[in-house]
Amino acid sequence: MIVGTAGHVDHGKTALIQRLTGIDTDRLKEEKARGLTIEPGFAYPEVADDVELGFIDVPGHVRFLHHMLAGSAGVDTVLLVVAADDGVMPQTREHLQILTLLGLDRGLVALTKVDRVDTERRCQVRKEIATLLADTPLAGAPIVEVSSHSGEGVEALRDRLWTAAAAQHQATAQGHFRLAVDRVFTKTGAGLVVTGTAFAGQVAQGDEVRLVPAGLKARVRGLRRQHRDSRWAQQGDRVALNLAGNHIDRDSIQRGGWIVAEALETPPLRRLDVQLRLLDGAPELKHWAAIHAHLGVTRLSGRIALLEGQRLAPGEHMLGQLVLDAPVHACLGDRFVIRDPAGRLTLGGGTVLDGAPPRRGQRRPERLAWLAALAECATIAPLDLTPALREGLHRRPVGIDLHALARNANAEVQALVETVKSLGGETLTTAQAARSFSAEAISALETRLLDTVAANHQREPSMLGTERARLIRQAMPALPEATGRQLLERLIEDGKLEAHGPFVALPGHQVSLGEEEEALWARLEPRIAATPFQPPRVRDLATSEHLDEDRIREVLAACARLGRLYQVRRDHFYPAEAVAEMAATVHLLEREHGSIRAAAFRDRIGTGRKLAIHILEFFDKVGFTRRVGDERVIRNAEIWP
Repeated sequence: MIVGTAGHVDHGKTALIQRLTGIDTDRLKEEKARGLTIEPGFAYPEVADDVELGFIDVPGHVRFLHHMLAGSAGVDTVLLVVAADDGVMPQTREHLQILTLLGLDRGLVALTKVDRVDTERRCQVRKEIATLLADTPLAGAPIVEVSSHSGEGVEALRDRLWTAAAAQHQATAQGHFRLAVDRVFTKTGAGLVVTGTAFAGQVAQGDEVRLVPAGLKARVRGLRRQHRDSRWAQQGDRVALNLAGNHIDRDSIQRGGWIVAEALETPPLRRLDVQLRLLDGAPELKHWAAIHAHLGVTRLSGRIALLEGQRLAPGEHMLGQLVLDAPVHACLGDRFVIRDPAGRLTLGGGTVLDGAPPRRGQRRPERLAWLAALAECATIAPLDLTPALREGLHRRPVGIDLHALARNANAEVQALVETVKSLGGETLTTAQAARSFSAEAISALETRLLDTVAANHQREPSMLGTERARLIRQAMPALPEATGRQLLERLIEDGKLEAHGPFVALPGHQVSLGEEEEALWARLEPRIAATPFQPPRVRDLATSEHLDEDRIREVLAACARLGRLYQVRRDHFYPAEAVAEMAATVHLLEREHGSIRAAAFRDRIGTGRKLAIHILEFFDKVGFTRRVGDERVIRNAEIWP
């Protein structure tokens, strides 16, 4: 159990932890000299062999609120500290607001310095605290009166915390490993060490991980959890990782970075779609307002784009987008806090919904509905993506990209596939993609493919069909090609399309020429037939007919698809009858000599040596002959009977 302190400066947080654990969490010389916590400190007392308890002591001074926010990342139990002599103070209120925004709903209150006040004052401050907590997730939290100076109540508080730690079961690790880095240092003989709280998953000695946002790969040489040597750590643990790898050094990662499993590697995220809540006492927030965002352990400047209006009133919610000045790592459900640009006022916070929003269409109804479904998922613990999958199947004609959703939610793709199946959807899976659709969406996509093929037949009657990649681009530009090919193969298997090499066509489609092409062929055919074994090249025909070469080539290629011609070389088109006669000559030469030589073939058909070689190479290519040294033999006598 990780316990985080909260409360106003000089209310005795550090002294209380030292009295409870015997550990001074102020480690910096400046902290000891000033008697003021500046950086988060950590304590791991011995409780029992099977009980793990850690404390994170955060700064209380308003100037170090960003350090308080950093220290709160990964805390699961709050120890709110209020001094009996001061009572509830500004930072008490602001820390409580922040804890609420971060979703922390478990904890207790330590009423400190009770040795300095009388019983009446104690009762008065207890009432202040109860009123303060009344409308928060900590409403009704136990209040324990303590004095770090005299020791009063310390044992009672320790019993409560130690008992809670013993009763708390180790959380089941969910998803891939994620660790928010709050300290980075080098250690002699070990190298780079990072510490932080594990947000998700498990890590073990020897694992490969990624440093974010640098993107560098590293290996876990060793690790410690809860300040003890270990071979593994998991979600909820305080962890120190000793990392090694090429180009890995002290400058590879800073506080605020992340260590994540390779499965979570993504391009740097600068835009995050979020569910935003403005605090009751905050000023109205305008679209594109400048803010400071605190996410995990990092603090970034940026702006907030409102997606459902131009202004957000105090106490209200709205879908929005954080547009940040530097890259971050985030997953669905991560909590964040926003403050004013000067860092003096906490404005609000919320939940991350999507780390890879589209550049366009951010305010379309279907996009907002998808974000609302993700927001519903983020309220479910442990995370359940059923609402988002149901919404996606219902509204998304191009399906749900399960790989993208799995990365965003730190979930397993196969688990999403099973959920889709239970909702009546279907997932098309390839090595590169997994996309889920409703039955209606798949039917609509198949209809669109068939309609596109039919339209192409009408427009291009001389084509055998439509090339697969082109068809997918035409009919389903928003889908990955691999998914489109799967749909095509289903249609071919069902007999709704026929495959002709790289082309697909409707069953019974007959290739034909249009009127204009037939007219041009009527002009070209006599010229080609005049010298059937050495027909004019495309450029010669274009010159004589005063036409563009590409137009001639296009019509001749169409005639080749109809079987009227054979394209022996790029610009050499032979009449089908001439090719059959040349094939008969090859048969004859083989019967006479046992093989075919280029010189003998040239002499028989009366053409040049180079052209004769090209023709024989064409026969090799189509499988009629095969080459053996400098000669050829018949490979398939059935091609030209």
